[in-house]
Amino acid sequence: MGLLKNLLKAVAGDAIDKIKENIEQTVKTNIPQQQAPKPAPQKAVSSQEPPQRSELEWKVYFREIIQTSFPGYIVRENVPVTDIAGFVSNEFQLYKTRPRKAYKAEWGQPYSFVLYQGAAPAAVVMLGAGHSHDSNVKYLIARMFAKQSGLPYINFYTQMPNERDYVVSRIRKFL
Repeated sequence: MGLLKNLLKAVAGDAIDKIKENIEQTVKTNIPQQQAPKPAPQKAVSSQEPPQRSELEWKVYFREIIQTSFPGYIVRENVPVTDIAGFVSNEFQLYKTRPRKAYKAEWGQPYSFVLYQGAAPAAVVMLGAGHSHDSNVKYLIARMFAKQSGLPYINFYTQMPNERDYVVSRIRKFL
């Protein structure tokens, strides 16, 4: 009985394997072969697109512009908000949909550059990517404390071209 059982298993297994092969062959011959997807066309780089720079490269770029175009000012970098406003807190409404809330100056994003005339700060220049100047709480805190201190907050988006003439004229407008 055991020999007959083993023989039936072997025959059934061979039959199943042949059926699988027939199905695979039928599928291969009746379904058209898929072609490899075509590569997406490369986007042409226009002269309008800003150069892709790292945060450090943007700092170097702006430092050079500010130092050469505004020689009458002393320039400091990465200035904590507390250096301008002190260790204070104040109530602001940073978002239209939220109520007034107390914010500490130390929570603000350090200013990228502060231009000083003598010992007094004259303006802050802030670099940011994306919508940082409009939505990031650290940038909004820094902006409000600059405003409270009577300083122009001159923001530049690093995803934009920021051509030299534009940067110089925009800073001049606020000084």
